[in-house]
Amino acid sequence: MVVEHLPFAAKVAANYARRTGHPKEDLEQLAAIGLIKASRRYDIHRPGRSPNHFIAYARPFVNGEITHYLRDKGFLISVPGRWRELHARGQKLLREGVVAHEIPQQLGLSADRWAGICQACAVRVVAMESEKQE
Repeated sequence: MVVEHLPFAAKVAANYARRTGHPKEDLEQLAAIGLIKASRRYDIHRPGRSPNHFIAYARPFVNGEITHYLRDKGFLISVPGRWRELHARGQKLLREGVVAHEIPQQLGLSADRWAGICQACAVRVVAMESEKQE
């Protein structure tokens, strides 16, 4: 069942990769682990279950493996709106030809504060809704 549903796992992993910027291949491995865990617990002989219902059963396992990894590794960060705004203004100034070392001064920031904002905004911010498990 796991091998048969690897395309499903790859699709879920690609969605997370697009939203988080993490390598798709790494997330595919985590999704496959979720499929393995689901297949070990899935009882096809239980009333109302069939191979066709496996994806619905496995989805929380696949999503869970990926989200637990992202949470535990600390890759999901929340950047204050003010910082995102300042970063966007700084990027606009760069596109307009302002020299990089002049940007903090034009935004009214210290060089250290601007460096911190740039570092925080370099990571794609992700908002993931928690999914209800059935």
